[in-house]
Amino acid sequence: MPSRLVEAVVRRTLLRRLLRPLVAFVAVVAAGVAGFGALASVGAVDALFWLLDPTSIELHFREHEGPETLVKAYALIVLSGLVVAGLWTGETVFSAAFGGRIREELEHMRTEQRIEELDRHVIVCGYGTFGGTVASRLSENGREVVVVERRTEGFERALADGLLAVEGDARRGEVLADAGVERATTVVAAIDDTSANVQIAVASSNLVPTVRLVVRAGDEMDEALARRVGADEVVVPEVVSAEHVSADI
Repeated sequence: MPSRLVEAVVRRTLLRRLLRPLVAFVAVVAAGVAGFGALASVGAVDALFWLLDPTSIELHFREHEGPETLVKAYALIVLSGLVVAGLWTGETVFSAAFGGRIREELEHMRTEQRIEELDRHVIVCGYGTFGGTVASRLSENGREVVVVERRTEGFERALADGLLAVEGDARRGEVLADAGVERATTVVAAIDDTSANVQIAVASSNLVPTVRLVVRAGDEMDEALARRVGADEVVVPEVVSAEHVSADI
């Protein structure tokens, strides 16, 4: 679980934004240490101390010969770079905090950790009318459900409905892995696109051959195709609705 959590954190937008100013800060520090070492022949520890306390440069040259003026000028350049990098880092964190990104990132991390802890859950791919109804009924019946939704609108709606959700294309193995397919009992391919549902079934069975596959099909002619790729159950919503209506007449 820790390695997967680290991977999730690295992918997040906030940390990607923070990476650039932090790399710049580290690069300036490295340049300062290397430059002081080359100009004044001092060790890395002394060079780092000069970055923390530039006044120690003058004390150094009271006892040592060397290009004091050049070193001081270089120190000014390095310190200016550190200030810029520090301001850049602070601005990134500040804008993220007031833009709600930090809270959003923490919420994503909590959701991913909860998914990591699930076992024998159901993955519902697609949160349209059909997928949403399936996920809601399963949840109401006490089953653990993870929704996979490519559209941001549907993903956010699933979260608002109190469900665990992963944003991404369920035809991709890494997205199914994020939803915990290796621990799931069932994958429901519920998108209003038979071709996409068949691809989800193939991707799921390739990752976990034993997982139960429920595939939504557009019509009865697509059922044979879904069966050929390993679907355990094929659902044609129009047929199910018609049978339900006729049974009540």
